[in-house]
Amino acid sequence: MTTVPIPAGWPATEEEARAVQDELCERVVLDEPGPPPGSGHVTGVDVAYDDERDVVAAAAVVLDAATLEVVAESTAVGRISFPYVPGLLAFREIPTVLAALDALPCPPGLVVCDGYGLAHPRRFGLASHLGVLTGLPTIGVAKNPFTFTYDDPAPARGSSAPLLAGDEEVGRALRTREAVKPVFVSVGHRVTLTNACAHTLALTPEYRLPETTRRADGLCRRALKEATGTRA
Repeated sequence: MTTVPIPAGWPATEEEARAVQDELCERVVLDEPGPPPGSGHVTGVDVAYDDERDVVAAAAVVLDAATLEVVAESTAVGRISFPYVPGLLAFREIPTVLAALDALPCPPGLVVCDGYGLAHPRRFGLASHLGVLTGLPTIGVAKNPFTFTYDDPAPARGSSAPLLAGDEEVGRALRTREAVKPVFVSVGHRVTLTNACAHTLALTPEYRLPETTRRADGLCRRALKEATGTRA
């Protein structure tokens, strides 16, 4: 397990963080299709917090995209690097997530974040932020629509509906299980929205949430308990 310090010069105020977002969002690539679903590696990243102890744990779990078997995994723990501010959550997570990705023994391929990419008030959520910093193709698959609106997709698995900010499509509500609440898919970096949805369906053969998210969620929670000495 890697222990992560807060990087020197890391934003300390909302104004500083928004300035970083404004700079980095200009680098988001939206005209690449991304890797084909079911090919190479696909990696889930997730984090768990203990705010009272000022600890954040991140996990990265690499799956074989064809079989969804675990290829590699890594964790990192560190101090929480930014206060809780809606729209700026990436600044709490990025240093530790980057450390977990760096600790992997193999290339991560497509990275799936438990959160948002373009479906973000400033069009620069965690998936976009992580993609720009690493150069990796990234998508966000979230459990709720944040502040955006959508029409309920048809009940069948694979049905989708635009996730909208006014008239702008920032993602899609995607049904991964028949008659079960959709997930909310958005582009992070170097992937099209259609391909992001295809990857999400390939990663959800049994459950609502992608296997990448399910595996990374369990691993980061275990890492946090280990780091803080709390009981399972």
